[in-house]
Amino acid sequence: MKDVKNRNLENAAPKNFFYVWHYLEWGGAQILFFGLMKEAKKFGKVTAIMPVGSNEQLLEFLDNIDVSYKFFNAYTDAKPAVTLKRKLERHWNKIYCEFILLKFLKKQNLRGSIVHTELAPWQSLLALWWLCRKTKVFVTMHNSLPPVPKWRRLSWQIKFGILTRIKNFNLFTANLHTKESLKTFVPPKFFEKIKIIYANVSPEEIEAALKQEINKTEFSQRYNLPPDKFLVFCVGQFIDRKGRWIFLEAAQELLKTNSDMAFVWISNSKPSDEDLEKAQKYGLGENFVFLSSDQVGKEHVDLFKLMRLADVFALPSYLEGLPISIIEAMALGIPTISTDINAIPEAIIHLETGLLIKPGDVEDLKNAILKLKNDKRLREKLSKNGREYVLEKFIETEVAKIAVETYLESYRGA
Repeated sequence: MKDVKNRNLENAAPKNFFYVWHYLEWGGAQILFFGLMKEAKKFGKVTAIMPVGSNEQLLEFLDNIDVSYKFFNAYTDAKPAVTLKRKLERHWNKIYCEFILLKFLKKQNLRGSIVHTELAPWQSLLALWWLCRKTKVFVTMHNSLPPVPKWRRLSWQIKFGILTRIKNFNLFTANLHTKESLKTFVPPKFFEKIKIIYANVSPEEIEAALKQEINKTEFSQRYNLPPDKFLVFCVGQFIDRKGRWIFLEAAQELLKTNSDMAFVWISNSKPSDEDLEKAQKYGLGENFVFLSSDQVGKEHVDLFKLMRLADVFALPSYLEGLPISIIEAMALGIPTISTDINAIPEAIIHLETGLLIKPGDVEDLKNAILKLKNDKRLREKLSKNGREYVLEKFIETEVAKIAVETYLESYRGA
């Protein structure tokens, strides 16, 4: 009897795990997926599905964890839409991209599988409804929903209402702030079932980076960094939402009286010529260095080794979930500054694990950087506390176990 029960449990488990996104830009969402993929591989075949033209470094990261990948021939248009024409173009692009993606997924072996996707419930109702008819679907929400007019909010409530009544639809959030924001969109029973899968780090990768001896002079030469200066790093897409111009303006102000400082921005995508031209107008010269992640190295640990040169990490975002970059910086023991918005305070406790500043406030960022530059004891305190806090709460293996166990439970309860 016990053998029959065990066989039934074994049969009631996914055979394939598909991790799906529909955009070319990559970052924290994919890094979160990496940890989930490594755990899911213990239970079945794992495949990443993404658009043609995806970043080569992303593919190298997938190769490093031995995950196969496939491509479909479309991607969403993430460029800003100001005019009505652009809004219509972007909306049509979204519909077309989802159509191509679903055609591609239809050819995969979805039966008895898990599809974990970045499709947004409030934007992609029909696509998610179709997927849920084929297999069990999981969506991760990284950011809370923004304030919108009442008619749009009602539209979103209707879409969530439809999806949450479909048995195969499941939802994760990447932080507590995002989960709490869903209380008025999903039924109470569904809300209680939502699991949080935080942005996280691999302690093994962090330790590997920390154990290696770093020659600051050699690394400075390799990455064209000014030697013997107090370095302020930022890691993230070089876009307005990340506070790029606030970062550069604060750098400009600080360099007027602090010639011993330099600023570094590392992005997983190259900025446009227009963006680089605008950055040059701040007149920072050799004291601002922009690096794309493919210049840094082929493995994630290469980024960590470079980040060890940072005296301070600063991410002045306007809108975030819980960015992986501040989690990684804190794990490396880098005193960290970020904005008091959304889920960031779930990691940064002001004056305990890091410093919080107001979004869009150049003076606040400037003062926070100066405070850390001039107070070695505070830097040491935040370095120690931040690292301990992350390694206690944001561990890759623990987060991955939560996600994969939830996948398996969805089959056991089928």
